[in-house]
Amino acid sequence: MYNINPDEKYFKAKERVATIKKFYASLLSGVIAILITGAINYYTNEWQYPWFLWVVFGVSVSTIIKAIKIFGYNAILGKNWEERKIKEYMQEDERKTRWE
Repeated sequence: MYNINPDEKYFKAKERVATIKKFYASLLSGVIAILITGAINYYTNEWQYPWFLWVVFGVSVSTIIKAIKIFGYNAILGKNWEERKIKEYMQEDERKTRWE
């Protein structure tokens, strides 16, 4: 039976961590963009027309889509989602290698 090389597992895990790191950087930049546009909106018309809420909406939708793409639905549903995902991926790899 074909076993995954430990180096390959390491590189997959490293790639996953890099993806999550990019997500958090994107989240931080979104929050900074919201703060800056909120401050500009306040100083230009003192909340007469809160146009910065369009930025909040756009950043929120983008962040939710990225989070679902990266973490999947299990990120929200339970505390043991990581363990379930690891087992799922291991079983998937095992099924693939049986038929090769």
